[in-house]
Amino acid sequence: MSQLLKIILAIFLPFIAVLIEKGLGKDFLINILLCVIGYIPGIIHALWIVSKK
Repeated sequence: MSQLLKIILAIFLPFIAVLIEKGLGKDFLINILLCVIGYIPGIIHALWIVSKK
């Protein structure tokens, strides 16, 4: 999947971007928690995970 597409996905659906990048695991669960607490922290975490590579 294209890096630009992952970044766009991380902005609009952060948990899906993390799921595609890392699969089901601790990063996915952390992102779900951050999205529940506040949408912006979920976006920041997803962007960090996607851009880490």
